[in-house]
Amino acid sequence: MAYSFYTVDVFTNTMFGGNQLAVFPNAEGLSTEIMQKIAAEFNFSETVFIFHSTVQNATKKLRIFTPSQELPFAGHPTLGAAYILGLTDDSIDKNDDYKIIFEEGVGLVLITIKFKNQQPIYTELTSPQLPEFSDETPSIEELGSILSLKPEDFRNDNYIPQAVSCGLPFLFVPLHSRDALKRIKLNSDRWQQLLGNAWASSLYVFCFDPENEGSNIRARMFAPGLGVTEDPATGSAATAFGGYLGIRETEKNGQFNWRIEQGFEMRRPSFLEVTIEKIEEKINKICVGGASVLVTQGTMHIS
Repeated sequence: MAYSFYTVDVFTNTMFGGNQLAVFPNAEGLSTEIMQKIAAEFNFSETVFIFHSTVQNATKKLRIFTPSQELPFAGHPTLGAAYILGLTDDSIDKNDDYKIIFEEGVGLVLITIKFKNQQPIYTELTSPQLPEFSDETPSIEELGSILSLKPEDFRNDNYIPQAVSCGLPFLFVPLHSRDALKRIKLNSDRWQQLLGNAWASSLYVFCFDPENEGSNIRARMFAPGLGVTEDPATGSAATAFGGYLGIRETEKNGQFNWRIEQGFEMRRPSFLEVTIEKIEEKINKICVGGASVLVTQGTMHIS
């Protein structure tokens, strides 16, 4: 049987940047085993399969796979799938912002597609879960052994290592500089020893030393446990990062925005927009968005 697919670069407005994604917009009939094999065949950080929704108030159902396992939620597949629907679904009103709801393993995810000249130019998701926190993390010395960094490369102020999840957990690790971020060399053996079985095994390492005007943060993300050595743009991590940053904002109320640059060390420049809302010191909303670019369209024949 023939299945159409698209490949998209997400979190960029330039082809060959951002995070690669394969999207199968009509995946009915594909088994879990075959979807996992397809994801391994593409070997992108994620491949997403779109199905008819199984709940009344969802637009579509998504199933998301890394090369090695299925995920309950991921940012760039959610946004890239919405972008493809914005391009191809004639039932969508392309004259104004359009909202859809994806049914995912983590729950219902609201997405806004922004159009210009009836073409999708930006997609933004609202986190399906508010952040969950854990302070159980390796020591700075242990993190240094995983990342091949010295203790003095790490911040030791209000920005400390902390694990956060909005559906998928990440360990956030702050550094002083972009130079330290560039020097990271992941020690797989130490990662396995110290984080292989941890609640948050994926490492999101960042600094407030961006390269580009308009950016606030530079980041890298390593997820060996998901079959992703390094990821050029990580929407699910950026969503949880909104929680990490939000609890450190001293203002009790308001909207806060950050622009994250990621993937530069991989030669896949990416830009992620994060917005949070706080009411009476509590985070009540996290949004993550970015641009996407269509790269290829094809057909896969599965017998």
